[in-house]
Amino acid sequence: MQTSGERATRLRTGESGQSKHTVYYPRTTHEVDVNTITNTNAQTADTQDRPDGPDRNPETPAKAMPAYEQIKRYVIRRISEGDWKPGGLIPSETELVKEFGVARMTVSRALRELTTERVLTRVQGSGTFVAPQRYESTVLEIRNIADEIAARGHRHSARVLTLEPSDDPQALEALGLASGPAFHSCIVHSEEGEPIQYEDRYVNPKVFPDYLQQDFTVETPNHYMVRLAPIQRAEFRIYAQKPDAYVRRHLMMDIGEPCLQLWRRTWVGDDVATSVQLWHPASRFHLAGNV
Repeated sequence: MQTSGERATRLRTGESGQSKHTVYYPRTTHEVDVNTITNTNAQTADTQDRPDGPDRNPETPAKAMPAYEQIKRYVIRRISEGDWKPGGLIPSETELVKEFGVARMTVSRALRELTTERVLTRVQGSGTFVAPQRYESTVLEIRNIADEIAARGHRHSARVLTLEPSDDPQALEALGLASGPAFHSCIVHSEEGEPIQYEDRYVNPKVFPDYLQQDFTVETPNHYMVRLAPIQRAEFRIYAQKPDAYVRRHLMMDIGEPCLQLWRRTWVGDDVATSVQLWHPASRFHLAGNV
């Protein structure tokens, strides 16, 4: 049968260009193709859901799928098809035991593994819930948030909060400028209307003299700068900390919820081109990487 596909699509965000550095992916809902499992000890699914499909050699013995794995696939299918929504309560262990006709420890193992895989969230005394959508970030490649969102068929939108000259001494130091002003922008980036990044950026006017004249609701700062002068090198730091009330409101976060904050500085030639802080709600992101 066909599933409804990925509920949570990949999100990448940050700088782009030739330099490999940082990219953001959304954690996707698992996509599986599972036949309907009944409460007859899930034996029907054992015979239908074979790894090598219906055209397998009939002389080759079928390898039975463990009952806990069938339950995992059933849960994932219900989530991927939208029957069970992020944050929603799923049936209890007792209900699943009755539905599948298996031992409680089998159901418990399936839910425990799905919790470890961050598909579910278990709250003692309350029950088991579908985990909220999360996004991954690798630290290998710098990409443009708007391009990544568009590639998934989603709508990117940007709200410009600040676009001004600035004499902030810390920003001038980060940019290697003896005197100001630097250029300063604050922008909230959203995917399908949900804010997923607060961008606080300082820019070297020597490298990008027309920065303040741009419409960053149409073209992101990242895209504009890379189009004019691709990045030669970059450095970054990643922090986990709570945002101030201003950032929290613009990211529509709960009070006390932490952020993943990425600080990055990039160079064009020998000049520091930009220094930026990117804030992401921790409940919607986690970091991952491959070397």
